[in-house]
Amino acid sequence: MATNHKILIIDDDPGFVEAFRRTLEARAYQVVSASGEAQVRKEIADIQPKIVVLGTLFPAGQAFSLQQWLKQHPRYKDLPLLVIGAPEGEESTRGWRRYEGMQLVADDYVNKPIEPAMLVPRIQGLLARAVSRIRVLVADDHTMIRDGICAVLSIQKDVDVVGEAVNGQDAFDKALRLLPNVVLMDIVMPIMNGLEATRRIARECPQTKVLILTQYDEEENMLVAKQAGAKGFIPKRAASSDLVTGIKFVFAGNYFPQSFASVTANQH
Repeated sequence: MATNHKILIIDDDPGFVEAFRRTLEARAYQVVSASGEAQVRKEIADIQPKIVVLGTLFPAGQAFSLQQWLKQHPRYKDLPLLVIGAPEGEESTRGWRRYEGMQLVADDYVNKPIEPAMLVPRIQGLLARAVSRIRVLVADDHTMIRDGICAVLSIQKDVDVVGEAVNGQDAFDKALRLLPNVVLMDIVMPIMNGLEATRRIARECPQTKVLILTQYDEEENMLVAKQAGAKGFIPKRAASSDLVTGIKFVFAGNYFPQSFASVTANQH
């Protein structure tokens, strides 16, 4: 049975790529391959990998350039990256030059020759660490509220605040760019309100879950928020006790709280 874990391997050795593909697909991973930097830059947005395996590329310097692009890109910089260096004697043509290696930023590194099966536990470990952390975008037009939320979340071992937004348009734009798992969304904000931003995120970024965090906790607002595509609704007065729990619930695909689902259901 296929998993949701899509792996992008970038390598110019067709034989190695095919062996890698067979090995990983036998373990129910999805494997997509690319053979050069230009192809990756063009296609990665459509691929949406969970991990990148960066192997050998000709000419030398291409792998280094691609690694730098990935780690500097706001959308891909947090993707787990496993680098596979060239075999001894081929570093100058297909590998990393010395000064490039000193600037390497990767989660794991091995050299060829290596059997693809030996990479499986490394990939599993990187994926386990990556999927266990929840990427959160905080959207509120009040700086003090954003700072307070970020302070609470900063002490959570399994939550990363990947960005802050000051209005609904900013929240939508950053959701597209940063691909957070959860957006904490205020309703009343300038330029674009939180409900419209929620509608757009639900339509354009369905993998991102929206958790409304607002001072307006009337049942009517809960209904409208649910109709806009929100997965949860927390009054700010309850944020201190419910915030982290709510994030984890909507991240898992559940409504939070249960009353949010039941209230909206009763309106139909």
